[in-house]
Amino acid sequence: MQSGVALKVEPVVEGLEHPWAVELLPDGSALITERPGRLKLYKNGTITEVTGIPEVSAKGQGGLLDVAIAPDFERSRTIYPSYAEPREGGNGTAVARMQLAEDGASVDDVTVLFRQQPTYDGDKHFGSRIVPNADGTLFVTLGERSDVPIRDTAQDMSHHLGKLVRIGATGDVPADNPFVGTEGVQPEIYASGLRNVQAATLDANGRLWTVEHGPEGGDEVNHPEPGKNYGWPVISYGNNYDGSPVNDGITAKDGMEQPVYYWDPVIAPSGADFYDGDLFADWQGDLLVGAMSPPSLVRLKLEGDRVVGEERLDPDIGRIRDVQVAVDGTIWVVTDEDKGGLYRLSPAS
Repeated sequence: MQSGVALKVEPVVEGLEHPWAVELLPDGSALITERPGRLKLYKNGTITEVTGIPEVSAKGQGGLLDVAIAPDFERSRTIYPSYAEPREGGNGTAVARMQLAEDGASVDDVTVLFRQQPTYDGDKHFGSRIVPNADGTLFVTLGERSDVPIRDTAQDMSHHLGKLVRIGATGDVPADNPFVGTEGVQPEIYASGLRNVQAATLDANGRLWTVEHGPEGGDEVNHPEPGKNYGWPVISYGNNYDGSPVNDGITAKDGMEQPVYYWDPVIAPSGADFYDGDLFADWQGDLLVGAMSPPSLVRLKLEGDRVVGEERLDPDIGRIRDVQVAVDGTIWVVTDEDKGGLYRLSPAS
């Protein structure tokens, strides 16, 4: 599937250190996270470093990760960052709520809403995208921490590892979560059997879609539904990095969901958004996914819940870590590099 579209690439901010997320604000400015622990505000050509961000564990794949804004941000100034939180005995993914000052220079009223359990002394697979819903709840994607045997707890419902969780805006557990009241199950869990989801977004109907890192092969697109098990590491379309099978090497099992779509070889997906602008007229409703290996912007054409076409576009800017569609139809991406950047993409004239 080829659109024939060439991309115009405009650098917005360069010289960023491993940026992980971009969140576009209603006034046209943007929040950018850098994995070492910095949150920056881009506004009217000026960069401001935001003070008051919690300490992060920035080793390996950890650090300051996603940032999302509340649906009522213009009134409340509420933002939600996720990060690898340093703890006694290791670290774990956490989500906080805080208010961004009017001048964008600081945050206050910092409250930790969620802490992934158990704590683990590792440096991989923290997740973690945050997706606010119109009902005020938050979806949070969580990695399974990668190592053997801890990754097997993606199937352990007493753990948050390898899960998609849903929490209230104050950290409470929504009463309609699928496992509320089930003995031995963490009540925040919405879906299980996930590896390391670093892309998540809502479609035009408000339904959640996720894109997940597989191992050596087997990156997945899923449309997670409440209470369902997506199989990792019991089933997978990939192998371990040494080429050996993942557990029994099977791709299907009763009671476990098949992906909507998968890649083999991988694309290393991170960051996604549905296109709903006018600039790329033929892309309406397409899912745009950032890819890091090989670096590209991947466009998926959907019909209902099926992927019916794929296009890969290479803006030649490096590993795309996050993707956001702006109200003017431009596509904003950040690149996860030692000297990464924020870029605006539009059709080349």
